[in-house]
Amino acid sequence: MNLKKLTFSLLTIGMSLSPLTLQASEHPNLILTESGVERMRENVGQVPLFDKSLASVKQQVDAEIAMGIDTPIPKDFSGGYTHQRHKQNFFIAQKAGVLYQILGDEKYAKYIRDMLFQYEAMYKDLPLHPQERSYARGKLFWQCLNDSNWLVYMSQAYDAIYNYLSKDERQALETNLFRPFADFISIENPQFFNRVHNHSTWGIAAVGMIGLVMNDEELIQRALYGIDDDGLEVGGKDNDGGTIKVEGQRKGFFANLEEPFSPDGYYTEGPYYQRYAMYPFLIFALAMENNRPDLKVLQHKDNVLLKGVDALLNLSDADGEFFPLNDGQKGMSYYSASLVTAVDLAYFYGNKDPQLLSIVEKQGQVLLQESGLAAAIGVRDGKAKPYLKGSVNLSDGINGKQGGIGVLRHGNEDLTLVFKYAAQGLSHGHYDKLSFSLYEKGEEVLQDYGLARFVNIEQKGGGNYLKENTTWAKTTIAHNTLSINQQKHFGGVYDVASQHHSELFTFDANKDNVKVVSATEENAYPGTFMHRTMAVIKEESFEKPYLLDIMRVTSDSENQYDLPFYYLGQVIDNNFDYQSPTSLHPLGEENGYQHLYVEGQGSAVEGNTKFSWLGAGKYYTLTMLTDAQDDIYLTRIGANDPEFNLRREAGIMLRREKTQDTVFVSVVEPHGSYSPVSESSKNSKSSIAKLELVLNSAKYTGVSIVDVKGKTQLFIIANSDNSDTAEHAVTIDGETYRWTGPYFYQ
Repeated sequence: MNLKKLTFSLLTIGMSLSPLTLQASEHPNLILTESGVERMRENVGQVPLFDKSLASVKQQVDAEIAMGIDTPIPKDFSGGYTHQRHKQNFFIAQKAGVLYQILGDEKYAKYIRDMLFQYEAMYKDLPLHPQERSYARGKLFWQCLNDSNWLVYMSQAYDAIYNYLSKDERQALETNLFRPFADFISIENPQFFNRVHNHSTWGIAAVGMIGLVMNDEELIQRALYGIDDDGLEVGGKDNDGGTIKVEGQRKGFFANLEEPFSPDGYYTEGPYYQRYAMYPFLIFALAMENNRPDLKVLQHKDNVLLKGVDALLNLSDADGEFFPLNDGQKGMSYYSASLVTAVDLAYFYGNKDPQLLSIVEKQGQVLLQESGLAAAIGVRDGKAKPYLKGSVNLSDGINGKQGGIGVLRHGNEDLTLVFKYAAQGLSHGHYDKLSFSLYEKGEEVLQDYGLARFVNIEQKGGGNYLKENTTWAKTTIAHNTLSINQQKHFGGVYDVASQHHSELFTFDANKDNVKVVSATEENAYPGTFMHRTMAVIKEESFEKPYLLDIMRVTSDSENQYDLPFYYLGQVIDNNFDYQSPTSLHPLGEENGYQHLYVEGQGSAVEGNTKFSWLGAGKYYTLTMLTDAQDDIYLTRIGANDPEFNLRREAGIMLRREKTQDTVFVSVVEPHGSYSPVSESSKNSKSSIAKLELVLNSAKYTGVSIVDVKGKTQLFIIANSDNSDTAEHAVTIDGETYRWTGPYFYQ
């Protein structure tokens, strides 16, 4: 059946709903409301994007109904049949509930009822899941997190058919399934429920939402404020090595809204987990808005949830894929179902920003709820405007005072720098202070590795985190930042790292030709102070904008400094001599070094060391300020990885040994292009003739860049005074430069 015919069919069903179905009732009262359902019914057949979404969901649910209901005895990790089947069940049940409300077709209510009673029959005798890896094992799934997913969605399905069920049926489900389920993931698993973490957010939302459907005030209060006497000991650990319980830790939904979110809407675990957590955050907040508007949960912390949607969109590249900060799977984007929900709700419950409608258009689907209808109507009526992602500095921490993420964008994402100076990020954080990644349009130029996990791929560790996530992905050397004496930041100790954060020195994105972010770190290596300044610069003598990177280090001892750059592409050219070994050996024995093969080793060039590669049809050149005592390593990820859990990707590393105070200066320069169709190579060589450190003192560091046409650019950072009103003057080669503010560029 084509879309036009299906739309007509849906409209016909909507018009023929019985008067009894349309009568006021207490349900649905979570995500759907009586008035919202009425508006959706009235608009069926009149709003193309909404009709398309409705038709897609109907096709999916009808196919599942035709297959019959299967609720197998749980046995598998993520990706296995039983895991995927139960996961599919709760997704489909929730969608069937929406279809029942909009279309009034009893087959959807019957399908949900029959499924719920199959679960009711099995749950009372269901033991803990047989897989024992999790710190909080579930019953239907290997971890309570997924059990909570189930209850979040099933509570919506139950709410949708609440009035369809008899009183006895509701009592049986609530007594034998829903209340025991809620107690299990909360009271029986306080180490999962009573913490501040994305896991807990799902558990809290699950308990609170089923409490709202059942009108169970105890469950609602438990969700909002946590369990008072949980019996937990201080210092317990979760699967990822994160602390489960610390002295005086807050708990409940409000604590999970307060602590992980900064006032800017940045979520400390990073965008990958913010995307995952936004669904329960927003859905439960909406359910509270519909039932307890006096508590203003949706508006809590100055509308931080709605700000969080904007923060997430700004933490994506030109293709809508989220930057893989901390544990993050590459490729996750705002096309995910959770972001469809988030964007629609942000549009409806925010200020109806027309820019959000352009994201809705790209997503090509809407939530089957009043907010999705409103977004689809806005698209239909031509109200969409382009979503403009500019440079942004997002603070981290409950009060926005625990570092942050600086994103510098030039033009229409022609060059995008992602600079991380944030807090640890809970158990999903990495040891990568002052690290960065670089993008040209939607392509990675210098990458952040992301996580070591094959999500929901059963053959790879049951779809769970692999040991290489700890031994490689979280380590310092795995990132584009400074590693000292082959040690991780904070010694790789989570509890120590969680006490510290980097400090913003300056952020300025107001100028067209230069945008700057700068931050300091003094705790990652005791006795060593790091100050990194990064500038995205566009000059007429350069084809494209380029990145200037200045890392200034002062220490109370001599150290070995390693500064890696993880590029994606094919080596094209270099100006240094190196030797390639006949057999490959790891760069080190621990802290991530054991996973790096040495494919080449040589000495740096006195003055400037240059290295070029071709990636995604574009040329890039790394120019580093070096001396002849520096070493260059060409590396490849994959050593000590017999199961091939790591991607075999390349890097170049600058090593400086037996050095106390030093400055690393480099330029990453995009230029030219190559077409395999026309076999045409354009501008394949660097435009930089000389990179030079012209000033370095406790107060100032100055760098000059001379291009091949003889023009010089000068950049100076004031190392000790970041005041926007401070006046500075320095003399270089007999010429005096004066300026106001933290930096000078000419």
